[in-house]
Amino acid sequence: MCDPKWVNAMEEELNFVEKNQTWELVNLPHDKKPITLKWVYKVKVKPNGEVIKHKAILVGNGFLQKLRVDYSEVYALVERI
Repeated sequence: MCDPKWVNAMEEELNFVEKNQTWELVNLPHDKKPITLKWVYKVKVKPNGEVIKHKAILVGNGFLQKLRVDYSEVYALVERI
């Protein structure tokens, strides 16, 4: 994670999140628990094995939702067109 390639990939992901206004920072209600976030790292390679790009994706652990409590809430930090 301290490798400059991964740091740049994480900064690029955060810049896209800000640019696309994917989420905004708000105060957490006193009766709610925050979901945890996790970085997922991928190395994109050409068919010959040459590295094209180091990619970092920030995802929310939405699987921690509880049945009949918070299934109506959607945690989608990454959007695809």
